[in-house]
Amino acid sequence: MSTMKNILLPILFCMLSVATHAGPVNINTADAETLAAELKGIGLSRAQAIIDYRQSVGPYKSAEDLLEVGGVGPKVLELNEGNIRVSGSD
Repeated sequence: MSTMKNILLPILFCMLSVATHAGPVNINTADAETLAAELKGIGLSRAQAIIDYRQSVGPYKSAEDLLEVGGVGPKVLELNEGNIRVSGSD
């Protein structure tokens, strides 16, 4: 039993760390599925709204620009602090 525990515990911890990891994601290039999967508090509907805004207004210049998208508030920005990218090859 001890051997099984020694094998399963590290596997479980690895799985948990992968499941709770989010981002980083470039909001100027990501598709809706990626936005929904990587950003906390963003489902497919909000992710599509992020893309629609990007297509109608142009690229985001900062993470705070997401506040212009309906349904995205300060709490979403706080939940994703450090995971939102607006440029580069993310």
